[in-house]
Amino acid sequence: MNNWNNWSPNNNLMYPMMPQMQPPQQQQLPRMEIIHVNGQNGAQAFQMAPNSNVLLLDDTSPIVWLAQTDGAGYKTVTPYSITPYQPKPEIDLNNLEERIAKLEGMIYDQSNSGQVKSKKRQQYIEQSANTADQ
Repeated sequence: MNNWNNWSPNNNLMYPMMPQMQPPQQQQLPRMEIIHVNGQNGAQAFQMAPNSNVLLLDDTSPIVWLAQTDGAGYKTVTPYSITPYQPKPEIDLNNLEERIAKLEGMIYDQSNSGQVKSKKRQQYIEQSANTADQ
């Protein structure tokens, strides 16, 4: 029997089945969160699978607990202290130059047994400030 006799536009002999294109699915990202505990008892009570590790934030004090389990599921909990980050203040160069000039003047006065008159001391401070500006 000839298949051409049964041909029709709906017949799949001429039009093989094409896979339907589906839009690519976006991968769902896992949910991330900070785990809060209350003290060492809370860190010890936190359930974990074997060969796991996690950081636990203590709500009762500024501590982060590192909880680790070995292959048998035995847990070790180690505390680490944490403090908020404090950026260092910017250095004021003008203030620093003034302080250095004062210290140099004091050293100069001490090296001359305090017998330098205030006029000479003032000249030395001004001279130091002028060389620092250059």
